[in-house]
Amino acid sequence: MEIREATSDDGPAVRSIALRSMEASYSLSPSVIESAIRQWYGPDSFRDKLEDDEVLLLLVEEDDEAIAFSESALVDERGDIHWLHVAAMYRGEGIGHRLYEETRERLEDAGAETVRGLVLTMNSEGNRFWQNRGLTKVGEGTVEIDGTAFVENIYVDETDIELQPIVVDDRELYIDRGESERGSQGPFYTVYTDEAAENRYSYFCGSCETLITSMDTMGRLSCEECGNQLKPTRWDAAYM
Repeated sequence: MEIREATSDDGPAVRSIALRSMEASYSLSPSVIESAIRQWYGPDSFRDKLEDDEVLLLLVEEDDEAIAFSESALVDERGDIHWLHVAAMYRGEGIGHRLYEETRERLEDAGAETVRGLVLTMNSEGNRFWQNRGLTKVGEGTVEIDGTAFVENIYVDETDIELQPIVVDDRELYIDRGESERGSQGPFYTVYTDEAAENRYSYFCGSCETLITSMDTMGRLSCEECGNQLKPTRWDAAYM
């Protein structure tokens, strides 16, 4: 078994793995699955990922056949593992675990000090995978696909990250720099009204240090000060 970085020739293989994995894991309509694959792994999107220096796409091959892949990204000093797909017929052989270890090692080599895994709440197998890797659920997020909102669980391998207090209009808020999303010019950090991180308030632009208080109906963040933008671009993770 070989694990290597994906190339421009691997687009069809990645789309095929994702399709087989999703079909085996979810009772979703074919149109929703196909829409998700086109959105994130269509030719243009796949090329953009390969050209992004902060994105890591790893492909697993066995006997010259592509059987699994992972997609992750480096955000500040944290590695986010967005997808970890294993083709249905190859599950149960430990491939997901080996791919996770290789993905994590490469993220750490690139500067990641901690790792975060994301997975839809409905994917019980994926949630068990992160738990078995020793990661802890610390929160939830929402992802919209083909007009439908899905709840995803967020797992991290560290839970002692301190929140940074800031004062805005005489109100004390708390920035969680361990919970962020990639933007076009820098990360967006989650802001809470309480130190226990129970009540989400807004986002904080890591590019110009500006508080963001609104987003559009599609969940897109945009900083009016510096133009930093974020558009949700992931859907699920961890099919073992």
